[in-house]
Amino acid sequence: MTCHPRLSLAAATATGGRTVRVLDCAEGRLRELAALGVEPGPSRWGSATPPAVTWHPEEPLLVMADGNSLLRWTPDTLSESARRPAATAYRALAFSPDGRRLWASPSADGWELSDVVDPETGTTAPARRWDTGVGIHPSGELVATLASDQGATYCLFARPGDPGGDPAMRIQRQALILDVDGYGTPLFSADGRHLAVRGNAYVDSLDVFAFPSLRKVLSTRLAEDSAEEWPRHNLAWDARPGVLWIGTPTGSLLELDVEAQEATEHASPDGVPVAALAVTATGDLLVARADGEFVLLSARPAAPAVEPNDDVAVFLAETEEVPQEDDLEGHLAPTDGTRSWTGADLAAVTGTSPGDPTWLQLQAALNRARGVRAT
Repeated sequence: MTCHPRLSLAAATATGGRTVRVLDCAEGRLRELAALGVEPGPSRWGSATPPAVTWHPEEPLLVMADGNSLLRWTPDTLSESARRPAATAYRALAFSPDGRRLWASPSADGWELSDVVDPETGTTAPARRWDTGVGIHPSGELVATLASDQGATYCLFARPGDPGGDPAMRIQRQALILDVDGYGTPLFSADGRHLAVRGNAYVDSLDVFAFPSLRKVLSTRLAEDSAEEWPRHNLAWDARPGVLWIGTPTGSLLELDVEAQEATEHASPDGVPVAALAVTATGDLLVARADGEFVLLSARPAAPAVEPNDDVAVFLAETEEVPQEDDLEGHLAPTDGTRSWTGADLAAVTGTSPGDPTWLQLQAALNRARGVRAT
């Protein structure tokens, strides 16, 4: 489920992944505008995934991956004339912050690349690999995305590209490194001072990092001893600084103050599980329930205005762009929110302790197999 960043519109994929429902959330009321039939997307392992959808940052335009085409919806038109051929069957889409290009993954040239797509003509150009989704800093001057692997996942930070120039993401050296894979789209808070990452393929985890320092401020397992399956898209930032909402399999909503690390539970009257959670452009919570119903909630009637800040400038001043033609991994300077490494550090590590993350233990084992000696 995804909400338009500026307009009272939302899109949600129904269970089974073959219908995208478009909703109007204006004036605190919900109205279904369309139910669009689409083909589920492919996965790297052959199984179907929900179709990729993305909103234009300014216009009431929704683009969906539908097989080997891109389907465009607006409040006025949905017809074959709104369909553009695509170079491949994309499983992730995102508009660039200026709305001039679509970023699409994987590339028609293979899973190790992505595409930059002209949404009007469908023409493509290859770019660095990313997957899962793209989180946009509220300034529009920086984005966060993932490059996932079974051993480790990088959360990459990038400038959106040059207006009139190269439209591809311009990846920066500073990155987060996460254990294993299977994470959700990284989400910036409304004030841009926090980044939440929901994971992973093995554990229902939640990690929150301060921005621009990338210091880990919260790390928890949502389902420590529960056999219940937690929803995968169950996070939404409040308009209030540092307040994160979490949907649960019991239907309740957790209101989490990240800095204080205090949570308030808001129980559901009927216990229907939350299927997905998002926040609208006006700051209301949109809840998708497992029974197919939607609920629109006003979190707080008056949220404080978000003050402009120079967090992105601070971040960019302490990093640099990775050369487009060079290998990515060797240039990254990753941190897990507690410790930091350089590419040279990781190439030399041979010893670990039992408490180290799986990815670091695997890296050390690979280095030992290559004959790297401890220094």
